[in-house]
Amino acid sequence: MNKKELISELSARTGASRKMATDVIDAFADVVGEKLASGELVKLVGFGTFEVSERKSRKGINPRTKQVIEIAGGKVPKFRPGKELKEKIK
Repeated sequence: MNKKELISELSARTGASRKMATDVIDAFADVVGEKLASGELVKLVGFGTFEVSERKSRKGINPRTKQVIEIAGGKVPKFRPGKELKEKIK
């Protein structure tokens, strides 16, 4: 399912216009991104938790030259599904 299909499904289920559903999806993505950027967790009980994880720098091998290179660490977004979401998938 892509964003367009998600918007259509939400619009059909809620009776809201496609424009309103698009605005809600965009606002949700913006809010989650802003909160994660500021270091906060976003917990949606029953759905899951969005958080930021730290990756350490590590050594790797360039497959073309076979030289050892340093791979930079950094912050990456992470999602952990909640119990109810896991049960729906089973």
